[in-house]
Parts: sequence; C-alpha cells; structure tokens
Amino acid sequence: MSPENRSLLMRANRLFGAALVEHNLVKIEDLEKANEKLLELIAANQPRQATVLGVLAYDLKVIREEDVLQHMVEAEGLGLVDLRSYEPPDDIKKGLDMDACWATWSVPFDQEEDFMFIATAYYLSPAVRTYWEKRFNTPLLWFGTTLECIAEHLDRIGDSTGYKAADPLSGGAAPAPSSSGTRPPMAATRSA
Repeated sequence: MSPENRSLLMRANRLFGAALVEHNLVKIEDLEKANEKLLELIAANQPRQATVLGVLAYDLKVIREEDVLQHMVEAEGLGLVDLRSYEPPDDIKKGLDMDACWATWSVPFDQEEDFMFIATAYYLSPAVRTYWEKRFNTPLLWFGTTLECIAEHLDRIGDSTGYKAADPLSGGAAPAPSSSGTRPPMAATRSA
C-alpha cells in the first residue's frame, strides 16, 4: 500500500470514528479503545482488519453495522446495495485502485451515463467522500453496504484481475472482517 493510501486509511478511520461520536452512535470512550486496537492491527500488519467500524462492531460490540446503515439511510438519504452477486463492468475494474478501496471501505460498482455508483461502509467519513469525489470527475451516487459485502466484492474483483491486497507495511495480505459478529481467524492468502 502506498504512503498516500496508508494516510488515507488513517484519515478515513479517524474521521469516521469522529462522525460516529458526533452522531451519538458511539461514546468517545469506546472510540478511544477502538482507536488503540486499530493502531495494533495496523502495527501487526493486518490492514484488511484495520477498520474502526469492525473493531467497534465485532471486537468491542458497542455498535452494530445495521445501526450505522440505518443512520446513513435516515439521516443521509443513502440507498443500500448488496454487492454479493454484482459483477462490475470491465472499464470500472480496469483502472481501480484496490488499495484505496480497502483504505476507504468503498468501491465503485457501476456507471450509468455521467453517474458513478459507489458502495461504502464509510460514508460518514468526509475523507472517504472527498477522496472519491476527487478520483472521479463526475457526479457520484452513494450507496451504503456492509464491511463484509465490500470485502467479498473486492475479493471477487481481485480474483478476476489477479490482485492481492497489499499490506501497508510488508506487502502481504490479510483477510477482511466478517459481519457474523466475530472476527474471522487469520488465514493464508490466496496467491495470484
């Protein structure tokens, strides 16, 4: 992962956590604990588990992803999308910065006329929205989804393109968090 994407990962998580506190979805004390765990995950070369939402929801169990999604629908007016059986067009896959997708927990998944469709678990992070707005010089339509949907979708794209998620520190890859309520055990990554 490039230094720019490492910085994006940190900003996205920091601002996402601040937004959760601002919208009274988590307490500041819980966010502080989650940030400590997040730094441990990053230091332990586990970037695909480096998500403050994953820590809050599945390690600390102080919020549910469903609550965040509900807030995004009710307060932000987003629709929801399930990417599990969705195959993005080749022209979207071709120039996609997969590390930026992992850093922002977001992925462009379709384009219609001048509109780019982006699915995200991190809409509440201004850093995420700003990154994708600068990346595409076209109107964006945002949709909420879960961490697991993003991870599965990115894995499918990676399988079809030979991409392997880079570790920000050593170049290795790690599995994504599961939305089953517990974190999955660390497993060996598939080679391209």
